[in-house]
Amino acid sequence: MNDTLAALLDDLVVANRILAGLGIVDGFGHISVRHPDHPERFFLSRSLAPELVTRDDIMELDLGGSPVTPDTRKPYLERFIHGEIYRKRPDVISVVHSHAPSVVPFSNSSVRLRPICHMGSFLPNGASVFEIRERFGATDMLITNPAQGEALAEVLASDTVVLMRGHGFCSVGQTIPVAVFRAVYTQNNAELQSRTLALGGDVTYLSEDEATLSEATNRAVIDRPWGLWKKRFAPTA
Repeated sequence: MNDTLAALLDDLVVANRILAGLGIVDGFGHISVRHPDHPERFFLSRSLAPELVTRDDIMELDLGGSPVTPDTRKPYLERFIHGEIYRKRPDVISVVHSHAPSVVPFSNSSVRLRPICHMGSFLPNGASVFEIRERFGATDMLITNPAQGEALAEVLASDTVVLMRGHGFCSVGQTIPVAVFRAVYTQNNAELQSRTLALGGDVTYLSEDEATLSEATNRAVIDRPWGLWKKRFAPTA
């Protein structure tokens, strides 16, 4: 394993710990990263609570969700979320799936999750909602096969976040830090939007121009929160 790949997998482990430490995931949820040399593959932990993930738990999967080499460990049931988003979106390098409680209400409401502050600027037009019943009828709400993953990726389209009705959300990014940042601030934005709506009266959201300008600024300084989170939550030897 070369140094670049080793560093990427270390960041994937840290990202699991960060998302758990910040309450974006708990015993459930996951994050993956695309293989830098083989874009038709990705790395994802075996089925395990994110806070417990180590380098040894990482599996290498193809876009169909199968291990690249023989592996008897149990993978996540919803690995198809990751594979099908990577298949649909060549620009995406990392995918987060979360059940954050502050976000789920927006997946069940006609109120659209929209950018309420500059930290939510990656949601310029709000987040679309994937309604699994439209294609698959009554299910257990999980994405457990490629067809369901493909349908989810279609609703995500070119956006950064997609909500899943009665389930959670996914955020994507061109790097692990970006995908994590968007997951963290999707929850933050949802909390602030809920508080704002509770006040009553008219709500002012970011305009598309404001979101574009804020997103450029945030992307330029993303190493600041990533460095903080990495120091705080990196596993100790």
